[in-house]
Amino acid sequence: MSIRPIKSTSQAQPTMEGAGVHLHRAFGFHDPSELDPFLLFDDFRNEIPEHYAQGFPWHPHRGIETITYVLSGEVDHADSLGNEGKLAAGDVQWMTSGSGILHQEMPRGNAKGQMHGFQLWANLPRDLKMTAPRYQDVEAKEIPVIQDDDGTIVKVIVGDFWGKTGPVDGIAADPQYLDVFVPAGVKKTLPVDTYRRAFAYVFEGAGAFAGASIPTGVLLEKEVMGEEVNIRDLSGNRTLVKFDTGDSVTVQAGEEGIRFLLISGKPIEEPVAWHGPIVMNTQEELQQAFKELRNGTFIRPAH
Repeated sequence: MSIRPIKSTSQAQPTMEGAGVHLHRAFGFHDPSELDPFLLFDDFRNEIPEHYAQGFPWHPHRGIETITYVLSGEVDHADSLGNEGKLAAGDVQWMTSGSGILHQEMPRGNAKGQMHGFQLWANLPRDLKMTAPRYQDVEAKEIPVIQDDDGTIVKVIVGDFWGKTGPVDGIAADPQYLDVFVPAGVKKTLPVDTYRRAFAYVFEGAGAFAGASIPTGVLLEKEVMGEEVNIRDLSGNRTLVKFDTGDSVTVQAGEEGIRFLLISGKPIEEPVAWHGPIVMNTQEELQQAFKELRNGTFIRPAH
């Protein structure tokens, strides 16, 4: 088993989207080959209703898939094809925009005003960019939850893991999307397919992933990876960890444990022409999409 070394770590940056939603972006509008097939990842955690209540009014999507995972609060969604619904805490929506839809997402906080969730954008390959739009709405109760003997808990949203299969299927990037909690002091190695690009996004607690730099300074109670590690430099809240190649990821949880998303997918390795929520292969295709938006032919009739 070869442990994936870390290519880089970074903090999600505050930004604003939609009609004034305050969120943190871990990556997006970057070199699309870097995390191919993934294009963008947003953390829309917030506890101030005024910072998210206006939501994401009607906007187009074409050529991508959007994956929304709600932890707290709710998200009402609707589209130009007449689909509508609500994502509650723990629910997931995997939306394949394909040839195009107009879509809106309106977040609502829980009783304490808390709204917490994530949205990931995945690219579609050339032969699926103009496919019919498709939704997979998954309730929390449908997501397999595995607890290991050491207290590690894994929710399998997409893909196969430890003998369980996530409820989302038929995705071009053949992804694995896991919500992982590793208890305090536990060192855990998790398998990741060698041929997938992979990243982790930490959103609770802290820990050290194998391959992290080993600085000096204030120490954890226990050594991490057999080395002395500065607690300030552990991967903590809103840290993005990009991994190099290998077939597993190893993490040592800190004093409060660590919870993170572990996401991987098969690279598409095709040209990308990208503007906002429309991602095609050529500039000509991109210009055609915006021309159709202007003249009212963006939405294709159902066959």
